[in-house]
Amino acid sequence: MTAPFWKLRSLFAILFVLLAVNFLAAQTVRHPSHLTPSGKGWGAEDENGPEEQKPISDAVVTGNGISYHGGPVMKANPVPVYFIWYGNWTNGPHASDSQTTINLLNSLFSSGGIGGSGYERINTTYGDNSGNVSGGLQLSQTTFDNYSRGTRLTDSGVQAVVSSAISSGRLPNDPNGVYFVLTSSDVRESSGFCTRYCGWHTAATISGSDIKYSFVGNPDRCPNACEAQTTSPNSDNGDVDIAYNIAHEFEQATYDPDLNAWYDSNGAENADKCAWKFSPLRTASNGSRYNQTLGGHNWLIQMNWENARGGGCDQTLGGPFYSN
Repeated sequence: MTAPFWKLRSLFAILFVLLAVNFLAAQTVRHPSHLTPSGKGWGAEDENGPEEQKPISDAVVTGNGISYHGGPVMKANPVPVYFIWYGNWTNGPHASDSQTTINLLNSLFSSGGIGGSGYERINTTYGDNSGNVSGGLQLSQTTFDNYSRGTRLTDSGVQAVVSSAISSGRLPNDPNGVYFVLTSSDVRESSGFCTRYCGWHTAATISGSDIKYSFVGNPDRCPNACEAQTTSPNSDNGDVDIAYNIAHEFEQATYDPDLNAWYDSNGAENADKCAWKFSPLRTASNGSRYNQTLGGHNWLIQMNWENARGGGCDQTLGGPFYSN
């Protein structure tokens, strides 16, 4: 999009923070996830949870509050995921900058975790002219980057971190995967982390391939903006907040990888339409809220927009739609 359109979206983002309204991110070179609105409410408790249904058949389905614009979706089963742990993730300024957080998140996105769950199968309601998103994902490989671009990253710096990981051979060149630059809490993303977004995704030609990648910062850098709660059901503050920001960006990267597939009339992608909505909720023994048990741990994951049954936010394919 043009520079004036980008500036217009910036004004909307500022209004979202100041007025605490539902901001829908406009289609542009990337899609920032929503900041936490003040006065945000929690959803209802649910001890049983909704039952799952089978995914729909391969088709471009429209008329459910979100529109198809002709671009491809990611149909690999599973979609490979690559983590680049940037900065100091073993002894950073916050407790969540830890090996414990790394282990928990690696577990969530590995076999037996979120991939193939009823939650991920919501994405099977999105397709292109040759098939649908699989609903599968698999953490394929991880690597560390010890501040190669310093503690202040620009958007181009994030791309450079991904490019370096691929060109050096630390990660493979995989146009069918999604690469995440996950920054420790002392790292700033200068285009608006904590003030305009909590994460974003985009695509670029890197080493001759169409590489899909995302930035997600440690929300402990700005808990009032990017954390839904200050405690964790896993007793590791920050892990659940990083998890749902990663999930938010992964959902969008798989069904709108090149920013030309699925979004609504306001430019909002599926996870944008359900940002900061978490029903149905349960309460852990330490008082923290959670809504998913995946990979042997409890997680607070925002709902996703199901492109079926008229459209709505839910936690599992075919489950009840919730408004908060």
